Amino acid sequence: MNLLMRRLPALLALALLGGCATHNPQDPLEPYNRAMFTINDKVDRAVLKPVATGYKAITPTPIRHGVTNFFGNFGDVWSMTNDFLQGNVHDGLSTFMRVSVNTVFGLFGTLDIATEMGIYKHPNDFGLTLARWGVGSGPYVVLPFYGPSNLRDTAGTGVFLAYGPTAQISPPSASYGALALNLVNTRANLLDATNLFDQISLDPYVFARSAYEQRRKAQVDEVRQRPFIDLGEPDPLARYSYGPVDQGVLGPQPAAPAPAASAAP
Repeated sequence: MNLLMRRLPALLALALLGGCATHNPQDPLEPYNRAMFTINDKVDRAVLKPVATGYKAITPTPIRHGVTNFFGNFGDVWSMTNDFLQGNVHDGLSTFMRVSVNTVFGLFGTLDIATEMGIYKHPNDFGLTLARWGVGSGPYVVLPFYGPSNLRDTAGTGVFLAYGPTAQISPPSASYGALALNLVNTRANLLDATNLFDQISLDPYVFARSAYEQRRKAQVDEVRQRPFIDLGEPDPLARYSYGPVDQGVLGPQPAAPAPAASAAP
């Protein structure tokens, strides 16, 4: 009896946690989602994580960075497409310049020259495009391999797989190989983060769901708050100016100080 009383607070806490997770109105598919989450986790631990660990061990850091930048350049093409689909002309033109610079001067995107120039990433996707035009999120769902998502973003993922930049690689076997390399490289980049995730999470499923939903809500809110045609600054290069020639700097420069007002006589 004493042992039961000592454990009662912990048992009650677990019961409350389980009740909250089970009756979440945004997660009506929880039994399926938990099963798929478990399958994904087992596949990750048995296959993907060991492969990513080996890949990271044998691949020099500069090459891994080059692979990350290369696929990041593909991602920027998809972001640019969705910027224009959302009416975000300003970010679309900025990302177009970013892709052009990295493709031409960055060895087909393996070097991120654009960031050094102050032309930064604006990640975007088709799920956010659907949200921009009023499509609701639908229920939370866990996808095979891709993990946390919702009904709207699942449609966005399908469109990306069918029409995204990597889907245009020919032959199809090369496209599948590119997807596999990107998956392994991305997993290798996340090894430290997932190790921390395993240590701090009481219920990994609830933690992953909450993190995904909060992050996605912030992204959707940002997209929906923009005007329908967002031209931004008239000249997309207006916020960038050349620094001193001897320093070779291209980036935001501080405005010149205003002249001091003369004292009254």
